[in-house]
Amino acid sequence: MKVFIAGATGAIGRPLLKGLALAGHATFGMVRSQSSSASVSAMGAEPVIADALDAASVSSAVARVRPDVIINELTSLPKHYTPSDMEAAAEADTRVRMEGNRNLLAAALQTGVRRFLVQSTGFWYAPGEGLADEREGFAFSASPGVAAGTQRYAELEAMTLTPPQLQSVALRYGFFYGPGTWFTTDGDVGEQARHQQVPIIGDGQGVWSWVHIEDAADATVKALDCASGAYNIVDDNPSEQRVWLTAFARYCGAPEPPHVSEQQALQAAGADAVYYATRLRGASNAKAKRELGFNPRPLEWLATR
Repeated sequence: MKVFIAGATGAIGRPLLKGLALAGHATFGMVRSQSSSASVSAMGAEPVIADALDAASVSSAVARVRPDVIINELTSLPKHYTPSDMEAAAEADTRVRMEGNRNLLAAALQTGVRRFLVQSTGFWYAPGEGLADEREGFAFSASPGVAAGTQRYAELEAMTLTPPQLQSVALRYGFFYGPGTWFTTDGDVGEQARHQQVPIIGDGQGVWSWVHIEDAADATVKALDCASGAYNIVDDNPSEQRVWLTAFARYCGAPEPPHVSEQQALQAAGADAVYYATRLRGASNAKAKRELGFNPRPLEWLATR
């Protein structure tokens, strides 16, 4: 089938382009400029120039390709994973996700696209017992940045899953790790760990759900044929911050991470950093394994302990 990807040069866009090409799909990657076209071509896809924030540009590009499926992987995330950088990037990231998705949906409906996939989150579920499945709500009463993010994702999913003309899928990815992400030995968080800049906060009991970037891309390819709805695309190893961070530091050849109190972290890094370390709830991948045949690899740094 013909697949149109927005966010084709992002962390997941690159392995996704390769996976779609290997699966035999005719793949088109949306890029903002001619200078980005070569990288899309090198991954076996045809570049299509359009600005996600320009509705007419997106409409023209989609009408020209007339794809069977649109996959929205648009983000505008910072190079460095720090509270200040994430806060600074939040407005631009929200705009490209929301306006970009709105423009893509409008183009899909105008052109008669039958299927639409959108990137969502699998790590901001509301507090509760055990791992959260897709029926659970998001953490709307969390710390300010997390609460705003959950509201954005809820709106994004509602916008995408509502049109009856579309078969729509919300892919609730866990934290990405692997090539091109922050969480690698030579990535931003690996470097921070070696400088002991990533502490265990309080008891570090917040449970993080992960997914290797290539496994996330593989699940996305499989979602071209699944039933409409939301799917947690996370691995089998949700783990507390104190567990994964200690193992990750060892994996990166870093010293043991320092410990700070919640109050110290609140003053130094803010309420969102404390929430991530102490309040996150893990997600269940049972639905994706059952309905997509999802088979994620073990979290690398826990598997090598």
